[in-house]
Amino acid sequence: MSEYVLELKGITKIFPGVKALNNVQFQLKPGEVHALMGENGAGKSTFIKVITGVHKAEEGEMFLNGQKVDFKGPKDAQAAGIAAVYQHPTSYPHLTVAENIFMGHEIIVHKMIQWKKMNEEANKLLGQLNADFDATAEMGTLSVAQQQMVEIAKALSTNAKIVILDEPTAALTKRESEELYRIVDHLREEGVSIIFISHRFEDMYRLASRVTVFRDSQYIGTYNVDEITNADLIKAMVGREIKDLFPKPEVQLGEEMLRVEGLSRVGYFKNVSFDVHAGEIIGLTGLVGAGRTEVVESICGITTPDEGKVYLEGQEIHIKQPSDAMKKGIILLPEDRQKEGLIMSWGLGRNVTLPTISQYAKKGFNNEPKERELAKQLLEEVDTKAVDIFQPASSLSGGNQQKVVVAKALSQEMKVVIMDEPTKGVDVGAKAEIYAIMGDLAKKGYAIVLISSEMPEILGMSDRIVVMCNGRKTGELNKEEATQERILELAMEKGQTSKEAGRL
Repeated sequence: MSEYVLELKGITKIFPGVKALNNVQFQLKPGEVHALMGENGAGKSTFIKVITGVHKAEEGEMFLNGQKVDFKGPKDAQAAGIAAVYQHPTSYPHLTVAENIFMGHEIIVHKMIQWKKMNEEANKLLGQLNADFDATAEMGTLSVAQQQMVEIAKALSTNAKIVILDEPTAALTKRESEELYRIVDHLREEGVSIIFISHRFEDMYRLASRVTVFRDSQYIGTYNVDEITNADLIKAMVGREIKDLFPKPEVQLGEEMLRVEGLSRVGYFKNVSFDVHAGEIIGLTGLVGAGRTEVVESICGITTPDEGKVYLEGQEIHIKQPSDAMKKGIILLPEDRQKEGLIMSWGLGRNVTLPTISQYAKKGFNNEPKERELAKQLLEEVDTKAVDIFQPASSLSGGNQQKVVVAKALSQEMKVVIMDEPTKGVDVGAKAEIYAIMGDLAKKGYAIVLISSEMPEILGMSDRIVVMCNGRKTGELNKEEATQERILELAMEKGQTSKEAGRL
């Protein structure tokens, strides 16, 4: 009996002009949760596709339970008991849950699909996962967390003994992540071996016994989770020490830039007030659903408040639509950068200059050299890693996409920059770079509102912290008095359980 259920040795994968994997190795033990970490572009996704038979490596060997295997395609991997659950569920929204679970391996008797049997089997799998929906639900009506549960059920329906989870918590709330942790614990108890890919240290510490790090397409090392420090893990991932992950500079605060008084929108938030000065970073936090995003959307004209006033540099302003906010110097960097912050099929340069395109257009023609010059300058200013300004936004990592969104904001004369979950789904190296950009903006006199569900981020980058709960402001803390415990107290309703509070 082999010590490992899965072992890869000397795997090299070459695409035209680039080595996506360079002599990497990996070992997975029976019933183990093994974390795989590394920056975007480290080779993790290519590695998954080699394991699941999507890509064939040019060099190297793979072993299952000590036996060498050579997959010709994904069906071979599936037949061998390997399944992958990707960050973005690949579902069919108009089909039922059962149809999605058994897609490609339907239960067929005498050339007839056994719908009743498939529903029964699907419900058994959902029951194992404690799902709160059944097999006949339409996939498109489910939340992201529920869709991921269906993907895990799909893996179990193929009798998978090795399950790869690719960034499964990236789009989940803390509470949903805790439910996923429970499911992973259940799978491990059932003898399933799991490769857990994540950028989040809390995922690794909660679930994994060992962690393997890739960097620049190469294997760096495998470590016992209880023996490696955060600092050492970060150094392994990015190739350098990040001595100060939260480089918040000391800035002499200027005049008040933005003030919100008694802002209310029926059904969403009520009587919210706060202010932010030039050079200041205000953290706006609370449990998911507290109304943080809804408040800033009303400030920026995406929605209309029912009551309250907004002041810019001491003068009351009336914003009817987002273009009004941008003209006055207020910009929102949205949480969903792919759907709301960028046009993914467009080049980086055109994305950056989109808000100011009228500056380069005369009589229906663009002054493209001037437009390109500005785009290039701004992308370099935020250190975007890209081939050129014509590269489509869809081809960049999450961290670099966020930098393009920041560059877009800098193309205009801004006074207030509102950042909604700016580091969501990006690796630790990119996070440090985004924090450095925030610090630079503060030094230049921008007033910044930072919305975040990540406690270390809020505590590390904020000069003051505004806490919300159920649509109301419940407190405001300065940097010196803010602690995780105090923020949680303010973020929780009286009597709310600690499990419910896990969504922060």
